[in-house]
Amino acid sequence: MIVVIKSQTPASEVERIIQELSHYPVTTEKVVGKDKVVIGLVGDTTAIHPEHVQQISRFIEQVIRVKQPFKRVSLEYRYGEPSEVIVPTPNGLVTFGQNHPLVVVAGPCSVENEEMIVETAQVVKATGAQFLRGGAYKPRTSPYAFQGHGESALSLLAKAREVTGLGIITEVMDTADLDKVAEVADVVQIGARNMQNFSLLKKAGATGKPILLKRGLSATIEEWLMAAEYILATGNPNVILCERGIRTFDKQYTRNTLDLSVVPVLRGLTHLPIMIDPSHATGYSKYVPTMAKASVAAGTDSLMIEVHPNPSKALSDGPQSLTPEQFVELMQEIAPLAQFFGRGTKSTFTSVTPFGAKIPLTVGV
Repeated sequence: MIVVIKSQTPASEVERIIQELSHYPVTTEKVVGKDKVVIGLVGDTTAIHPEHVQQISRFIEQVIRVKQPFKRVSLEYRYGEPSEVIVPTPNGLVTFGQNHPLVVVAGPCSVENEEMIVETAQVVKATGAQFLRGGAYKPRTSPYAFQGHGESALSLLAKAREVTGLGIITEVMDTADLDKVAEVADVVQIGARNMQNFSLLKKAGATGKPILLKRGLSATIEEWLMAAEYILATGNPNVILCERGIRTFDKQYTRNTLDLSVVPVLRGLTHLPIMIDPSHATGYSKYVPTMAKASVAAGTDSLMIEVHPNPSKALSDGPQSLTPEQFVELMQEIAPLAQFFGRGTKSTFTSVTPFGAKIPLTVGV
């Protein structure tokens, strides 16, 4: 249930209303939007009558029952207003959200060595992307596949951030590693295989760090949003939803099926920002540019792109990784598209190739 407060209500009256509502056996949460203040009542509200709540104050505009099973995550909970996730990085604040420029996250599937991750980070930074992605801990289907370098890779990500000023997004697989990952990551990623690891969701949320929540391999939209609800229930509102493709009947031509319909669907269900990962979704680098551009056209708030200096020798997910040159080309193609859909900002950058050559470019991402 939410209680919508009229515009320009005195702060003292808002606090008095909250005090009155606290007599009910529910948790009260104040959500301050651009135009409205909304007070959320979370818990068993079946015995609370909206008309009784309405009588608490003449400054209450409306009392609405949230119909969705995901309460804090629902668009209703913020009275239809999209939320923002603001992330401090060494290069400044970056905002994920509907009314902000497209945020680009790029980097290798896994951190392999210092030279490789720093080189890739320089390319990512040069194109105007804001975050470096790279796995220190890798969940793999086979126990014999490369599992990541673990804690030592975290220190290499920290080095790349020091050199470039990029924000860092990296995955946590286990609650035992959460503190180490959170110390380095500006955004903590919960991978598809851990989407319903509820202990991890709760503990990751409790860190207060922004959380990137990837959709599970076969998860419904409701299951995905309920997983996000676990994080918001810890008091952490900073969640970004990432669509990375789902498992369907066709495995011959693509790794997964990219469900771009989630963008308009989620817009009608939740206030949370949306990211699309076309690399994991397609599994092949030749399809990534097309689906990245389609994602921008669909209205995504962010893109996650895999980039590797030498994909043929990558320790994981090489087939879906773009080379630095391909990534630069993609960023140039995305620029006018982002501008067209009102999601771009003008920036001039210098692209760094693996051989240190510099190519002046102008884009609008």
